[in-house]
Amino acid sequence: PPLETPRLTTKTTKPEATKAARKPREKPESKMTGTVEDGLKPKRIARAEKALDPDFSVERLQFLIVDALEDMKGQSISVFNTQALSDLFDRVVIASGTSNRQTRALASSVIDKVKKNGGKIYGLEGEDTGEWVLVDCGDIIVHILQPVVRAHFRLEEIWGADELNLDDVKALGKPKRRTSPRTKKS
Repeated sequence: PPLETPRLTTKTTKPEATKAARKPREKPESKMTGTVEDGLKPKRIARAEKALDPDFSVERLQFLIVDALEDMKGQSISVFNTQALSDLFDRVVIASGTSNRQTRALASSVIDKVKKNGGKIYGLEGEDTGEWVLVDCGDIIVHILQPVVRAHFRLEEIWGADELNLDDVKALGKPKRRTSPRTKKS
């Protein structure tokens, strides 16, 4: 007769939680905040409003983006006011990079600068190929393209109705210096 190998059986048991140790389920919180009279806001918007610096406006955000693009030698930077054209975002920034590596570096620079200054990045597309990288900064959409791709898609024709002057963008977005109150001389 064939020999049978002994079977090892180990029984693992979980310690049963006592009813006293169990926590009762909490009721889910409402997804809205505020009062009806004040106008209810979704909590995510209320949290976002608290998180942003009061000086963090669209002008400040576009300044940070243009500054980040210029730091990494972005070419042909254009800023378009799209408030009248779309409810999804207020500005479109278009810039060119000379290579896949530079377009990725430009996008990374934008992301780092916006996050460092208290902003939020909502999406990033195209960094795998680097031919056309899109960075969603909420109120501003940034398109970073190689010159050949930019010439082919001609985004300026779509959004170019109201192009902003870069000098004005830089002047409006610079942080305001806080002056200390003067002390009275006796």
